[in-house]
Amino acid sequence: MTDALLDVRDLSIHFRSGAREVQVTRKVSFTIAPGEVVGLVGESGCGKTVTGLALMGLLPRGRSRVTGNIFLGGEDFAAMSPRQMRRVRGRRISMIFQEPMSALDPVFTIGEQISETLRAHRDVSVGEARARAIEALTQVGIPEPELRYDAYPHQLSGGMRQRAMIAIALVCEPQLLIADEPTTALDVTVQAQIVEVLGGLCARLGMAMLFITHDLGLVAETCSRLVTMYAGEVVEEGHIDDVLVRPRHPYSSGLLRSLPALAQRKATLPAIPGRVPTVAEMPAGCRFRPRCAHARSVCEDPQSLVDSGNGHVRCCRQEELVLPGALRGEVAA
Repeated sequence: MTDALLDVRDLSIHFRSGAREVQVTRKVSFTIAPGEVVGLVGESGCGKTVTGLALMGLLPRGRSRVTGNIFLGGEDFAAMSPRQMRRVRGRRISMIFQEPMSALDPVFTIGEQISETLRAHRDVSVGEARARAIEALTQVGIPEPELRYDAYPHQLSGGMRQRAMIAIALVCEPQLLIADEPTTALDVTVQAQIVEVLGGLCARLGMAMLFITHDLGLVAETCSRLVTMYAGEVVEEGHIDDVLVRPRHPYSSGLLRSLPALAQRKATLPAIPGRVPTVAEMPAGCRFRPRCAHARSVCEDPQSLVDSGNGHVRCCRQEELVLPGALRGEVAA
């Protein structure tokens, strides 16, 4: 996509432990257009969060190594120094972290933390920073924002803290927002409110968003495109409606079939057997092969991400398989 706001190319992440180095993601590639909301899904341990942290330049430099390119508006963030990244992090690209109680500083008020972000990137006075922080709290639906400005994180509920995190991420109106499990540990009602807030802000500000989650129901409601990761690799990418109707990769199909809403009453909920392999257990060829009911000997060969017509898929059998999705009944392969 030549008009992409974010263009991630062959992003590989390695972590060092003493003299040993392990690779946790391999050649991750995807794009996000201006104003687009893209879902990044997969089980825990598939590499979603570490990919988001790499995009933000937040991986520990001494213990990690990142290769590939991260173009945002034509600039390669992967080639920037820590000092250069500090100037753009929070201003052009922001992140909502998974757990607000560990991301918010307990010794500063909510308002101070929002104002600090604003004053680090904008030439504003203390008074103007306070006014804009209160406005940000209002935008995310926090009642009595003037009072909440002076509240500490422990004085707010889980939903309020999550909204405060969103306010911090959005106060500088970034071009791209990375939302890492923004509804984790929230009840269903608050989840719906947070998703509505994010969708409304994206539409109003023209901001793009990478929505990292394991909840495919939320992805179906909020995203226009879906990127599925498994064991550190992108295994499928496509328009959300295409993937829901006819997934091309057996892993995407397995995730969709495991949704409780699709199961018949009193029937056993379909599940993907096994678990995501650790970095020390990665199988040769297709990494999903040990858990895949459609695996054949050809799957032992290295798999490339290829054009599937409506997206991209990492499966050598994608043209011959007809896999069940979320919007129709069981289809035999």
